[in-house]
Amino acid sequence: MTGSADTPGPSFRAGLVQMTATRDIAANVAVASDLIREAAARGARYVQTPEVTTLLELDRDRLFQIIGPEAGNPALMAFQDLARELGIWVHIGSMAVRGNSDRLANRSYVLRPDGSIAARYDKIHMFDVDLPGGESYKESRNYAPGAEAVAVDLPWGRMGLTICYDLRFPCLHRALAQAGAVMLAGPAAFTKTTGEAHWHTLLRARAIEAQCYVLAAAQTGLHEIGRATYGHSIIVGPWGEIVAEAGTEPGVLVADIDLDQVAAVRARVPSLTHDRTFNVVCGEGEPCDAASGVSR
Repeated sequence: MTGSADTPGPSFRAGLVQMTATRDIAANVAVASDLIREAAARGARYVQTPEVTTLLELDRDRLFQIIGPEAGNPALMAFQDLARELGIWVHIGSMAVRGNSDRLANRSYVLRPDGSIAARYDKIHMFDVDLPGGESYKESRNYAPGAEAVAVDLPWGRMGLTICYDLRFPCLHRALAQAGAVMLAGPAAFTKTTGEAHWHTLLRARAIEAQCYVLAAAQTGLHEIGRATYGHSIIVGPWGEIVAEAGTEPGVLVADIDLDQVAAVRARVPSLTHDRTFNVVCGEGEPCDAASGVSR
């Protein structure tokens, strides 16, 4: 039996939105809204969109000209109205908003069926990398990292919130699981390069380590700014199995989530209760220099 926002239970239907965001906020909101409606029409009571749902922009000047604060934000208000209209939980994977510093926040919003904000999460880990082939990203130039891990209680269970590059930091996911999360959200805009190499492996590893469902809506395709993202929005079960996966086209992925499986996996291998404290030493008990073993 599938639960609903009004009848909590261990099972429900989730939807993931896969899209190709442009440099036009209004157009992106319209596309995302249509796909959220499609997911709801297919029975989804929780719908997640990708990272940078409302805008994929690398030009700093243009970015800061068009991004406003949370208060009175037209895109956020449109999604709040949509959640209220459809009577479902809407999780905006992330959108840029002005914060309290000279940089923006890359922020997730989880919206209740009445349109109110149940949780906000600012991405903690910044994507500052130099990839093969000349791709280079410096997210910290435009965005300030968050400082708090966040979990939110949905009618069916607790969900830990992460965004994209956070996926590479297992301690965050384990901490959320040990704080009671039975689901982890990982909305993303993974590059095609890193997605082909690591997307499936990382998602399955985080699900296995945290013994949680992992739900990850993704950007896909060639974007207006010239960046290519990987797609393959995915739901992974707590045993590491792929429950459902999209391809590389925009659209909606819908699947049923059975949270009884989390309890079953955790009873089978109770690794979340087996942590031990330890020291790291080098050689005969000397504390390790963080740079030990690195040529310099």
